[in-house]
Amino acid sequence: NGAAMRVAPLGAYFADDLDRVVEQATRSAEATHAHAEGIAGAIAVAVAAAQAARLHDSQLIPRGADFLDLVLPYVPESEVRAGIEQARKVRATARITNVVKRLGNGAHISAQDTVPFTLWCAAQHLNDYEAALWLTVSGLRDRDTTCAIVGGIVAAHVGIEGIPVEWRARREPLPAIQGMS
Repeated sequence: NGAAMRVAPLGAYFADDLDRVVEQATRSAEATHAHAEGIAGAIAVAVAAAQAARLHDSQLIPRGADFLDLVLPYVPESEVRAGIEQARKVRATARITNVVKRLGNGAHISAQDTVPFTLWCAAQHLNDYEAALWLTVSGLRDRDTTCAIVGGIVAAHVGIEGIPVEWRARREPLPAIQGMS
């Protein structure tokens, strides 16, 4: 699930070209994750971040299955894809323990056990960074990985302004990158 954990910024960066998002996510995953499931997980997260970024200025924000439907066409046949298809069927009102039983929570440290859960969490609160992370952390187990994935996807939608001011104040300083604001 490491390829999925680090790929959201790449998806947001290439958001204007979803085919390129898939290509770049694949390339980034292949360097460390030769397994097809790891690559599928990276593609799913990158496309989710790209779609979230594309919706940044939208008045109508798809949630739940509608958001996942924007991601699925780009995810290759895999256990990751099957898990995302399962995530489409999980209601927003489901108890988190039931969501975890159905989708996983990163306990097995694999994309197929992590990505469906994280995409479901992001899809529930795409416009609320804090709520998305609290929902994700309530799933327990591999919380640093799951929150990194969800945080990357949701941040692509809400932008820096959508991250709580106190949280931003407590983060490590980021280096200035030439050409980026």
